[in-house]
Order: sequence, then structure tokens, then C-alpha cells
Amino acid sequence: MRTTLDLPENLLNEAMKVTHTNTKTAVIIKALEELVRKSKISGLKKYRGKIDLDIDLNELRDRH
Repeated sequence: MRTTLDLPENLLNEAMKVTHTNTKTAVIIKALEELVRKSKISGLKKYRGKIDLDIDLNELRDRH
């Protein structure tokens, strides 16, 4: 999909540098993917300590 955006050039250049991304499109896609990932993680955090999975973490981590 083609979209025209007015982005701060210095911010876009910095994002490209820190992500080692060569194109503006790639850095925007990476940023959107990261935003979605963080949003999903945030949504999962509300369940922390509320679900009993009956899992022994030491056994999963081979710490017998």
C-alpha cells in the first residue's frame, strides 16, 4: 500500500542507523512490527500471576 508520510528526517535517519536498516520502508515496517509486539506483550502481562499453569520452571530449565 502506498502512503505519503511527513516524518522528521533526523528521527527516521536515527531509526535506520540503530536498526541497521537500509530503507525507509524497512525501518517503518520494523517499527510497526515492534509496536504490535509490545502491545501484545502488554496485553499478556495483565494475566501475570492469575493463571496457574502447574509448571516446574526448574525442571523446564534442567535445574534438577
